[in-house]
Amino acid sequence: MDIHETVHYPHSEMNTFLLPATRGCSWNKCVYCSMYKDSDYKLVAFDEMKMNLMNGNPYTERVFLTGADPLSMGFDRMMQILELIKGYFKYCAIVGAYASIKNITMYSDKELEELHRNGLNLLYIGFESGRDDILKLMKKGHTAIQAIEQAKRLNDAFIQFNTIIMYGIGGIGEGISNAEETAKLIGQFETKGIITMNMTVFEGTELSRLISKGSFIEASRTEKLLELRRLLELLEPQRRTEFDTTHPTNILRIRGFLPEDKSRLLRDINSLLQIDS
Repeated sequence: MDIHETVHYPHSEMNTFLLPATRGCSWNKCVYCSMYKDSDYKLVAFDEMKMNLMNGNPYTERVFLTGADPLSMGFDRMMQILELIKGYFKYCAIVGAYASIKNITMYSDKELEELHRNGLNLLYIGFESGRDDILKLMKKGHTAIQAIEQAKRLNDAFIQFNTIIMYGIGGIGEGISNAEETAKLIGQFETKGIITMNMTVFEGTELSRLISKGSFIEASRTEKLLELRRLLELLEPQRRTEFDTTHPTNILRIRGFLPEDKSRLLRDINSLLQIDS
């Protein structure tokens, strides 16, 4: 690994063995993202991966493949990597990775099932929104219907995933509508967890340029909290699901399980709204 390389991973995987799989981003068009703008997309060489695994603890039980979307490498190479991990870490029970809706479509139903059987069983997917106009504005590369279709295919393949959504992504005046459509989207499939992020503007992104031109106006802190509250009110997951706002971008950091913790989580949001008002 390049010592100057920034490695991105979910904060819930901070104690997981991190195995670089790709660098850069195969899509790299999302208007709000600055993480990979200066990095060329490429696959990490097998020799480098083997070296990392050789230096790991053989009793490792959990591995996270780093990179914007390791599934971009395709089925054959992903299978080779899963076999490589099993060869060095025979006790490994969970292999996770970031994934995009766009690249999940590259895999057949049988290939997804095969990946699951060989250890790939936790993905973190940026759904972001349930509104097609917002997804198009943000250049996500997928529609809401496509997202639902691919999520259901993962359910059928028994690959668990966390659903990442972003409040404030619609800009001023769009929060409640976005919350309602996003809740409808999430209600169409089973997800292990719902991870929220607050729309944050980073210098040098296309979003920052849209804002400077007046083409996008940020939602206020209060509107974002109202959007988050409305989303939580409407969520009725098909299975027990974690709701997590502890990512560093969030306005408040709360975590619990739906449905049993919904009332407590709503009280936490309402308490902050009272302070802000």
